[in-house]
Order: sequence, then structure tokens, then C-alpha cells
Amino acid sequence: MEPVVLDGLERVLVVTAHPDDVDFGFAGSVAAMTDAGIEVSYCIVTDGDAGGSELGIPRAEMGPLRREEQTAAAAVVGVHDLHFLGFPDGRVEPNLALRESLSRVIRRVRPQRVLTQSPERNFDRIYASHPDHLAVGEATIAAVYPDARNRWAHESLLDEGLEPHAAEEVWIGGGVPPATHYVDITTTVDRKIEALRCHKSQLGDPEGIGEFVRLWSIGMATTAGLPEGSHAELIRVVNTR
Repeated sequence: MEPVVLDGLERVLVVTAHPDDVDFGFAGSVAAMTDAGIEVSYCIVTDGDAGGSELGIPRAEMGPLRREEQTAAAAVVGVHDLHFLGFPDGRVEPNLALRESLSRVIRRVRPQRVLTQSPERNFDRIYASHPDHLAVGEATIAAVYPDARNRWAHESLLDEGLEPHAAEEVWIGGGVPPATHYVDITTTVDRKIEALRCHKSQLGDPEGIGEFVRLWSIGMATTAGLPEGSHAELIRVVNTR
């Protein structure tokens, strides 16, 4: 397995279904990128208003709260450009409306890489394959290719002054399909944990999340062949050129 090459990157867009998805999946990598001077933007498809229902927080309050939590978590890892699309939590479909919205963000941000969730279900660990995750992964890949680069896809975007843009790669997290690359997050794992702790409405044990993340990222580092004591996040690199 090879390390992800960050040299020469200037802009990366991360697209996920819910607030906190980016922090569970990619916050260590994001911190490594911003430390390297790369501008990272987030696109969060839903406000996560269907999450944390056991806490008794009214649905009308949950969405705004989760936006605040995600904004705070993003700042921990150096991200300040966030795009919230407001699609309904738990009902995301990889349809043309979502593809157009994602193409709009891609054309605005103009990233070299787009990092997103896997569109393939993981039957070994079903928790990673929320239907919203699968739908967002599928729609994001379709937005990268062909929509965002095709002048005649979603022509109304041209009326908004948004010219086509071709991202060079998609980076897929989630373990399915199998990872091809890793990001060493040994120096940023503490910030990943700090970012996750910002999502107080979703964590039954905010302090315990640290042990979970460390064990998880050590396991990924072992899979990547890194030395003992290392931490990593794994992705699959997909060339779209």
C-alpha cells in the first residue's frame, strides 16, 4: 500500500452525508492536508437532523445544532469553508437534484481531489454503509464524472457563472472497495479526536471516543504496513482523468 501524495495539491473537497462523517472517516487526513498548506472545503449533504433522537432534542433544533458542531469540528483541523446542502437526513437518493447540487459545489470550489464515502455496501461492517452514505458516494462520483466537467450537464449552472471543472481524482473511504493508499495521521490523530468530541449531541461517551479512534487508526496503520505506534486512515484512489 502506498502513501497518498500531497505534494502539489492546493485544493481538496470532502463530501459526506452527515455532520461527523468527515471526522470519523477523514479528519486526521484533513489535518495533515491543512498542515501542508492545502485548502480543504467540506460539503455536508444533510444536517443530520435524524441523529441523536434518543436525547430528546426537538428535530427543529437538531439540524442547526449539528451545523454548529460540524463548524467547530472543522475549525479544529483547519477547515473554514463549509457548504451545507440541507437534504433530508435518512432520505438521500443519488438523483439528479443531488448531482446538480454537488456539481455546483465542485465548480465553485474547483478542487484537484474530491474525497467522499464509498458507494458500495460493506457486508462485513454494515454500520459503515448507512444508505445516505451509499447515496452520497454514488452521487459524488457521478458529479465528478461526468457532470461537473460537462458543460451541458445541469446547464443552469452556466447561468450562475459556474464553468465546468474536472477534478483529477476521487478518494474513497470506508474500506469497500479495498484501499489502495494511506495517510499517516500519527501527528494529527489527537486533533481528529478533538474534532470528534465537538459532536456532543451524537456521542454517548465523549471521552471514550479517544480510545476507540486510537485502536481503529492503529489497526489501519498495521494494514498499511507502518511501524508500530503509527496511526493511519485508508482510502482508495480513483483516477478520473
